[in-house]
Amino acid sequence: MTDIEFLSSLRACDPLFGTLIVSTSPVWPKVIQSIGLDYVFLDTEHIALDRSCLSWMCRTYRALGIPPIVRITSPDPYLVTVALDDAAAGVLVPYIESADQVRALVGAAKYRPLKGQKLQAVLNQQETVGGTLAEYLKKANAGNSLILNIESVPGMKNLDSILRVDGVDGIIIGPHDLSTSLEVPEQYDHPKFIAAVDEIIEKARAAGVSAGIHAGFNQQIHTAAQIRWMQRGANLILHAGDIIAFQQTMQRDIATLREGLGQSIAKDEVLVNI
Repeated sequence: MTDIEFLSSLRACDPLFGTLIVSTSPVWPKVIQSIGLDYVFLDTEHIALDRSCLSWMCRTYRALGIPPIVRITSPDPYLVTVALDDAAAGVLVPYIESADQVRALVGAAKYRPLKGQKLQAVLNQQETVGGTLAEYLKKANAGNSLILNIESVPGMKNLDSILRVDGVDGIIIGPHDLSTSLEVPEQYDHPKFIAAVDEIIEKARAAGVSAGIHAGFNQQIHTAAQIRWMQRGANLILHAGDIIAFQQTMQRDIATLREGLGQSIAKDEVLVNI
């Protein structure tokens, strides 16, 4: 799948399946290609990836037909352009809480490389872009996806206005931060959290915007929970991650082997919280 095909599917609200990738091993991209994913999620907010490493990962996955979606460290338009310069097919922006934030991010993702006063005038509808420049910008940004993290109560309260901003391609719920903002930290089976997730997904899909939640990193947010939210309208499926799958599989297997010797092993919860 190319970045343009991914964006087209995103805008059509087609089911899209991806996972978090932490490993920087050069062997890993070929292994990931065999899984059948539609995209990969590369997280620079919580994972220590330098720019050089991120760039080769993005270019490698794109060459293999797996669009890389990069989460930047903060809702900064300049960081959007950095990720796109490093060959991201799309950008996931954390902790979005207002429409004003989103308009600036749209400017970075959809009008790159316009910046400064010229871009601000366009975003404020004080100027229009036409002719050769319009054609150039359309071609230059044809495959750029802009996806937003909704992970707070203020983000939920302002979601209607956020979704009305032209240029938003998708919403992904950040469960850890959302549960904290709801004052039920890491209680992913709490009715308050479940109702909030339902509300975000339903509002996004009603607005014709793709939506999903990162699931599969905690026993309370697992495959069954993911299926439930898919049935509620989630189509942007971000499931677990390589480091998560490794830990969960190894914990299970080592416990089974120890039990075979009459031993037992304590199971620590995954520490990857997003």
